[in-house]
Amino acid sequence: MLGIKDIDPGKGIVLLLLLLLIIALLLSRNSNTITHFMAGQVMGWQTVDFNQRETDNFIIRYTAIDHDNIDLVAGASEYAFREVTGFFAGEPQGKTLVVVYPDTISLARSFGWDKSQKAEGVYWAGSIRIISPQLWQGQPQAVAADAMQAGPLVHEFAHLMVDEETRGNYNRWWTEGIAQYVEKQITGFQFDQPLDNTPMIYPLSRLDNEFDSEDSWQAYWQSLQIIEYIVEENGEASLFSIMEHLGRGENIRQGITRALSVDFDQWEQGLYNALQKNAGQEV
Repeated sequence: MLGIKDIDPGKGIVLLLLLLLIIALLLSRNSNTITHFMAGQVMGWQTVDFNQRETDNFIIRYTAIDHDNIDLVAGASEYAFREVTGFFAGEPQGKTLVVVYPDTISLARSFGWDKSQKAEGVYWAGSIRIISPQLWQGQPQAVAADAMQAGPLVHEFAHLMVDEETRGNYNRWWTEGIAQYVEKQITGFQFDQPLDNTPMIYPLSRLDNEFDSEDSWQAYWQSLQIIEYIVEENGEASLFSIMEHLGRGENIRQGITRALSVDFDQWEQGLYNALQKNAGQEV
């Protein structure tokens, strides 16, 4: 009878090391897929008592409070899918889970955040969480096809597509900048410039840390400015070229350097000069 005791100890160690190596390689290459799967399992457990509605491209879960709003959410979701996938010229695999929470407090609680967090929508690990459309700013009054403003769904679905394109390998300022850029192109919406007449221009190495600070609006403003600078200097196609490099596992510095054929330090200095000019500061 063949068993562990029949295997030479030396060979057993080698086999174990090979098995661990294979597992490590699978995890490293598919870490984003595994993260999405695990997060999906958690979301399924958290929302097991929610009502459910399916559309062509979404699974929407909601509480009884939003029963009368579900057609609006379904229409807004499909609108976001159509417009955002058109921009990216690609689609995610499978249906996307959208969970509708009654208010910002319950949405924040689903992440374990402080209840002071006031996000209308959040994308994380393959799913989108939004608050009731009754609380959206500039809420659409009807599910009108092409003229509809889709609340937070265009922005959050753009985050999903960045995640897909880069295989989860992106900086926060990159995905926030792209999501704002896509939202602006599709709906015309953009955040106001920071009230400070001379907003802080953060180094890229620090920018990711500023989205959760008291001056987070400056980080959002700067991230959109960076994306628009890249488009102005290199064209919109360069955004997808950079994301292609990120999808290969390169970091943002490598992706920008190779996609734009630039010296990164010189490029970054040119970016700062442009941002300061846009902010009305002396260069």
